[in-house]
Amino acid sequence: MPKYWLMKSEPDEVSIDDLARAPKATLPWTGVRNYQARNFMRDEMRRGDGVLFYHSSCPQPGVAGLARVAGNLAPDTTQFDPTSPYHDPKSPRDQPRWLQVDVALVRKTPLLSLAALRAAPQLATLQVLRRGNRLSITPVTPEEWQAVLALLGTDEG
Repeated sequence: MPKYWLMKSEPDEVSIDDLARAPKATLPWTGVRNYQARNFMRDEMRRGDGVLFYHSSCPQPGVAGLARVAGNLAPDTTQFDPTSPYHDPKSPRDQPRWLQVDVALVRKTPLLSLAALRAAPQLATLQVLRRGNRLSITPVTPEEWQAVLALLGTDEG
């Protein structure tokens, strides 16, 4: 049974449009530097899981599209790149600390703003809405997934 996730990305770093323009509309999800988010990728994410692609740290945060986990759990290449802002010189190549998965676009959607998410009572438990939540990857319940699809005016995701 597929699971569902909300994955945050700053649009000036990687936006839904960047994902749409990528070869095969698929990109590696790199730069995760939180152990809990990493563990979600490592232990719980599976190919085919649904993704709410969320633009964060921007003037209009919110869900910008739908994607799927395309698989390919692998060491995050940015941890070994000294020119990357995600470089981790303490991560050994033989036992890398950080991981990445590939994410594939399902479709870009009209932006479902943070304010609209907060206004939907059926999304009161959505982790991204919790005060102090800083995780870049959070699980989404099937009920929350369906509620977001309904707000987007679609029943497929």
